[in-house]
Amino acid sequence: MKDSRAFGPVLQRLTPEEARDMGGQYVPASVRNTFWGVLPSRADGPIASISSGQRITIDTISHEGLMPDQGSDPVRYFGSRGIGRDELLEDAIAIPACKSRGEHDGSHVVTGPIEVKGAKPGDVLMVSIDRLERRAPYGVISTRHGRGVMVDSELEGDYGALCKVISVDGTAFGQIVPDGTQFHDQALDGTDYPAFPLHPFLGIMGVTPDSDERKCSIPPYAFGGNIDVNDMTEGSTLFLPVQIDGAGFYIGDPHYAQGDGEVALTALEAPLRATVTLTVIPGEVADGLFGVHDRPFAYAGGKLLALGLHEDLDEALRQSVAYSISLLSSLFHLPKKAIYLYLSAAADFDVSQAVDLVRGIHSRIPLSHFEGPAADDFIGYIMQAVKQGVKQGD
Repeated sequence: MKDSRAFGPVLQRLTPEEARDMGGQYVPASVRNTFWGVLPSRADGPIASISSGQRITIDTISHEGLMPDQGSDPVRYFGSRGIGRDELLEDAIAIPACKSRGEHDGSHVVTGPIEVKGAKPGDVLMVSIDRLERRAPYGVISTRHGRGVMVDSELEGDYGALCKVISVDGTAFGQIVPDGTQFHDQALDGTDYPAFPLHPFLGIMGVTPDSDERKCSIPPYAFGGNIDVNDMTEGSTLFLPVQIDGAGFYIGDPHYAQGDGEVALTALEAPLRATVTLTVIPGEVADGLFGVHDRPFAYAGGKLLALGLHEDLDEALRQSVAYSISLLSSLFHLPKKAIYLYLSAAADFDVSQAVDLVRGIHSRIPLSHFEGPAADDFIGYIMQAVKQGVKQGD
């Protein structure tokens, strides 16, 4: 049964007392703790520091409603659609009031960097997505600046839609709000506009590059950033190649849902509170496990995901196939030619996104097709290797 009332709370920044009761470290998405449109550089000091294997909770906010072409005033932007000021995140209101973006900067608000003690270049940072909580019962989907895949068609333009989080049989769905309808209008009960299930994930997760430049937040990079892989929901794990001492982990671009391709330009952009566990895999252990590990890869839903990133989708696909072969041959000690043939018969290669300047392709390879401990319990296998490697290193 569909219930078009707003479904879910507004999660403001935790108070110090609430953060203490939660346990572990907590990082709010405050003006001090965020970048707008850029990623951290090696010159940016950490906003928090944790040990390998520790958990940390990090708030994110969405850029939608904050952007200059939306008036840089979320109170007015969302208020014109029937959302009251008390339903807005205070951090989201503060960002455009206190921060500005450069002409060539991206759109995303990024929280970080976070130091992981002991991480060094050549290591791999394992990011376990423990929990993702919706911070508001609404979000925005938009297209702008001729950046969707339907450029040079009648669909090109600068427009978007407010989406409301509603309940369908007790499960959160996104409901597109028709133009001219207010957020709390009862008219939503009878709309023919689509509602769709949510699968929250973070579009941006990365480590700080070995550069003094604060890089644009829009494209994905070899060190992570805006990878926009929608499999990275709760229970998934991302692997990032560490570039600098301490890793400098950051997150942003929170989504409530995204289709493969993200064809219009944005997904359902909306704020999340993320709890992650950050574990350092020493370089020598990673070498033995994965072979080459100079780009992101992931494990989600029992499947291995190897990313290919390039301005040209064909080359991105080629990179994803080559990386998949490299990882599988190292993990399972099988001939690369056999794996290449296997991928053609049994693996999927999907478009992560086609709109972020650098396009993304990722594989989805069921490890249940393989034999051995790496297939039976992939994360457990890695953790055991880390434990043994650290013990031997001691």
